[in-house]
Amino acid sequence: MTAARPQDGLGAAVLPHPDARLVIAGEAVGIGGDELINRITRTAVALSQLRPGPLFCGMRNNLASVLRYLAAWRCGRPIALLDPNLPAGTLADLARRFRPAVLLGFAHAPDGSPPARRDVPDPHPDLAVLLATSGSTGNPKLVRLSRTAVLANAQAIATALSITPGEIAPTSLPLHYSYGLSVLNSHLVAGASVMLTEAGLLERSFWTHLDAHRCTSLAAVPYQYEMLRRLRYDRSEHPTVTTLTQAGGRLSPELIAEFSKQADRFFVMYGQTEATARIAVLPPDRLAEKPGSVGVAVPGGRLEIEDGEVVYHGPNVMMGYAETAADLARGDDLGGALRTGDLGWLDSEGFLSITGRLKRIAKIFGVRVNLDDIERLLRDSGPVAATSGDDRVTVWAEGLDAAGCARLARRLGAELRVHWSGFDVRGIDRLPLLATGKIDYRALESRA
Repeated sequence: MTAARPQDGLGAAVLPHPDARLVIAGEAVGIGGDELINRITRTAVALSQLRPGPLFCGMRNNLASVLRYLAAWRCGRPIALLDPNLPAGTLADLARRFRPAVLLGFAHAPDGSPPARRDVPDPHPDLAVLLATSGSTGNPKLVRLSRTAVLANAQAIATALSITPGEIAPTSLPLHYSYGLSVLNSHLVAGASVMLTEAGLLERSFWTHLDAHRCTSLAAVPYQYEMLRRLRYDRSEHPTVTTLTQAGGRLSPELIAEFSKQADRFFVMYGQTEATARIAVLPPDRLAEKPGSVGVAVPGGRLEIEDGEVVYHGPNVMMGYAETAADLARGDDLGGALRTGDLGWLDSEGFLSITGRLKRIAKIFGVRVNLDDIERLLRDSGPVAATSGDDRVTVWAEGLDAAGCARLARRLGAELRVHWSGFDVRGIDRLPLLATGKIDYRALESRA
């Protein structure tokens, strides 16, 4: 059994802070103080009695999931926070590769117990949290996050966003997604409150509970801001919401201008799962004079540009990736330096602007997908190529008519569990090729 770790080891930071509270949507009384600690402790005792190895948690936006997460933190057991609706086959493959102690909270858990852990080393003692790099696409690696990284980023976000104990944030994003998890962590570290709801922005109950519990902020990705525009979001109808935050991809200048008027403070942010969550924050008072920028490095971090690539240095950088159970025993492979795979530049004040991607990774509605995985998935459909845009993926398919393109978009949405409208499938007579015979992606991007 992994030894308990009552001290978090980062200054006075504690997760959760003694003043932090969890509020269940629709319930009059929140959970905080001794009651919250006692419930975490009881859950931690149960988790401590499980066999060695990481815990796999289907992380929902509910009290049971959050208690498991905080209990794992308290008893020093690494926990993988995963999509609770992963297909049984995907979950079985992850279990085979990582040999978890237990599978908790999944809708489609495979039959039988997790594979035995014979000849598998125990996870590294610094390992705290595991997050998937690419949702349900392809063969996702897990990002290894240390206790120090999780606490450092939670504190940095709380500082950069000036989160005070009086703040209350709803779970408007999945908690198995690094942005959503960072909202939870930063508020709990600051002694603030989090309203737990599994309702989405399109559900009336979300807004009913947001108003009833007097939530003060709302976190969203670009696609959600498009939804809010269609919903005709009006701050006068939700007067307690004074702060809006955005990450998970590039938000159009038009939407930034529109929603910055809908709050006292509108934060544009940039981050990656590999940096626990957030790397840079644009202060609201610099929004107008720094159009297109994602801000400066979070407190404790530093940004550099090396050969056009954005490189981040900070205590919140991951220990490294893991593809098998043996990798979980590894220590810190990166030493606090993260090559982001994004292209960008820094102005004279250190404000970062992102200009493109070095790697073939895209985000659809805040969910990261690998473009090569998409092409492999569609190999049986004939020659295809995938390119990325703002919150969308364009798929170029040889010889498809409009009906065929629509079918392919819906297939991608169903298989990757992302709304089909995130895929712009276009028919093309012939894919452009380079002299080497490889697909000319630049030529396709110029036609997007």
